[in-house]
Amino acid sequence: MYGAQRRIDGYRDALADAGREVDEGLIEAGDFTEEGGRRAMAALLERHPGLDAVFAASDVTAAGARQVLREAGRRIPDDVALVGYDDSAIARHMDPPLSSVRQPIEEMGRAMIDLLLTEIADRRPAASRGPDRQHVVLPTELVARTSS
Repeated sequence: MYGAQRRIDGYRDALADAGREVDEGLIEAGDFTEEGGRRAMAALLERHPGLDAVFAASDVTAAGARQVLREAGRRIPDDVALVGYDDSAIARHMDPPLSSVRQPIEEMGRAMIDLLLTEIADRRPAASRGPDRQHVVLPTELVARTSS
């Protein structure tokens, strides 16, 4: 998925910006589901039983990871900090409440509409427009709660 790839690219870019090496063994693919979070967390704990922080690509995935961490006797946030992505209602209602990355959903919608209207207004055939498309990157915000 494009969104999943962008999130992992962002993780790698942030490490590079901080002058840190990417340890691919600390990355486990998931599928944005609770079950996917359980599977990924189990695999990570098997490889790195002493890990002390987890960044899940979605709040739903983080919910699955939380279940596996608890079953392994790991306390959140005392033993393992847990952060999700999307700042969904799930994040606010988890125990403990989940720290999560919030995206500017309304601003994203406006930007998509603007880009679409620009495309529609461009009367040239698609083949003559060239391969370059406008990309818009909007800021995100970490909503810190008690899981981290």
